[in-house]
Formats: sequence, C-alpha cells, structure tokens
Amino acid sequence: MLVHICCSVDSHYFLKRLRESLPNEHITGFFYNPNIHPYEEYILRLSDVKRSCKKYGIRLIEGKYDIENWWMVTKRLELEKERGKRCEVCFETRLEVTAKKAEEIGEKSITTTLFMSPKKSFEQLSIVSNKIGQKYNLEVLCFDFRKNGGTNEQFKLAREDRLYRQNYCGCMYALNEQRAAKNKIASELINPIGKEMLRGSIAERIKLYEKICECEDKNQKFTIEKEEFQNYQLLWGLVLENGYAVHSYFIGEYKFDGSALEVEVTKIQNGFGFTKNHILFLDLECFNNITCTNYKNIKDLIHNPITRPKYLDIEHKLSDYSLIIVLDKIKKTTYKIEAKSISYQDVREVLAIL
Repeated sequence: MLVHICCSVDSHYFLKRLRESLPNEHITGFFYNPNIHPYEEYILRLSDVKRSCKKYGIRLIEGKYDIENWWMVTKRLELEKERGKRCEVCFETRLEVTAKKAEEIGEKSITTTLFMSPKKSFEQLSIVSNKIGQKYNLEVLCFDFRKNGGTNEQFKLAREDRLYRQNYCGCMYALNEQRAAKNKIASELINPIGKEMLRGSIAERIKLYEKICECEDKNQKFTIEKEEFQNYQLLWGLVLENGYAVHSYFIGEYKFDGSALEVEVTKIQNGFGFTKNHILFLDLECFNNITCTNYKNIKDLIHNPITRPKYLDIEHKLSDYSLIIVLDKIKKTTYKIEAKSISYQDVREVLAIL
C-alpha cells in the first residue's frame, strides 16, 4: 500500500492505526505536498515526517516540490474558503500523483493521511480519492480514524512524541485567510533579505527540530517549552539623501508607521552621527570596530548580517538610542527615513536539555 502523507501530526496516529488494522500490509509513505508554502515550511514538515516514519520503520518516498504547477491548477480559486473548490482541486492533484507513483512502484492500493485532518472534509476527500482510484484501477482505503476519540488521541500522541504541530494547512491562501480572520499578519511569508534568522521564524524552528533529532539519536532527555515574547519585524526601510536612496542597515525596534521621518545629523564624531531624535547614525568603519567585523560595504552587511548575539550586543552598548542606522559614510545633512514595521505577541518553542 502507498500512503500519501501530508504532515507528521496527521500521519503519526494514522500510520499507527493503519498498522493495527492491517498488520500484514506492507506500507510505503509518499510525501507529495507542493501546496505547502513557503519552501522552508515544506522542509520543516518533511523533516518531521521523516522522524515519524523512522519511529515506525516505514520507508518514505519524497515527491517533487512543483509548487508552480500547483499554483497553475488552483488559479482563480485563491478566494475559495477552506473545504471549497480549491481544496478539492488540491486533493485531486496530490492524489493523482500518488496514484501514478503507486503504479510506478507496483502498489495496488492507496490512501492518504489527509483523512486524519480535522480541518478537511472526510466526504470531500472520499469522493476525490475514489475518483482517482477508479481512474487508475487502484483500491482506495478511506479510513475514518477520527471517530470515537481518534482526534484527541492523535493530538495526545503528537504531544508525547514532540511532533511539529503546524497551525495552518499548508497553502498560502488558507494561511492568509486564517491570519486575516484573527487580524494578524502572515509572518510565515516574511523573509529577511540576508541570512538573518528571525525569532519565531520557520528557519528557527528547522534548527530546533534538527537539535531534537540529535537528542533522539543520542537518547538524550529533553523537553520543549513554549516562550511568549513580543516579536518585531521591519517590513521595509529606506534612507534618502537629497531624494536619493542610500544603502542602510537598521538596528533596534523602532516603531515605523510607513510615513516619512526627517532626521538631521547635527554632529559627527569618531564615526558617530548624532541627531536630536534619539536616532544614531554609524558609519561602516565604526560599526566594524564595535562588532569586530570586516564588512566591505552596507550591501555586504545586508546580505550577510551579523549574528543575533552581536546584534543584541550592539543594541546593549548603544541602548541610549531608540534606533541605530549604519551607512557607508555619514554626512552632516538631513536624512529622510521611510519605513514600516510591525510588533505583535508571538510564541516560540525552546529546547531544554534535561
């Protein structure tokens, strides 16, 4: 049997029940989910599915991440609600590729762990699955393991085995809809220009689950704790001199509302540009001296930003200023700052070694 796997939370309990229901069945997993966006989220879910399959001794095949094709087949369905036409097309696309893979490797039956998801319509999934089964002459098994407390057991098992519990189905359209309903921004779709790892980001979660795998391989005891914090993200920032943009690097959590702010540098001393607005300008040479770095220019700094500890260190050293802006060279002039930021309550997972 080839089992289409959507995520570890749905598949972990589903595979356990499948093994109990069909003890003699040879099971192969197939991870094909081009709907998942962004790509970092895809990598995170795939990594956790690998963890899950490893625990159950199940071979896992990874399908192609062809999101461009998925966007094409769901075109003009962007505003469809959850369980609507877009979900139907999404199921059909993923299960058709699953059926083709089953033919390729000689399997005679298929199923999907999507049947376990509380957010999906079991009836809608059954109709699509049987349609695909008839088209490819495959047996389709529609297991409803949600019944009789199955969903509660699913989440209990996910907590016990410390699985990654994502908070949206996977596609960017559902994500935007869910966040808009709660008046929140879809921060998962925000990535820095450079390689900086943002707090609470998908990249940070990937590193966390890499450490979890290391702990499991070493049989090291650990726990995962949730930490609430005030998150901040600079959506965009621009510094203009005489109407022309200059390369700049922002440090601090200054609240920008998108409107323009004019700041005059009244004094320059030892690479520091002082203003009357509690905003400090630094030239790159001064910045390199403080952070013990050797950046060639601001563009280099933007694409290869300082580490989080160094970022916090310079913030602490210059804590008298609410905003620090690094430029290649500072001039005694008036700079125009145009920027937009967001600040919101967030939760991140933290690994604690016991």
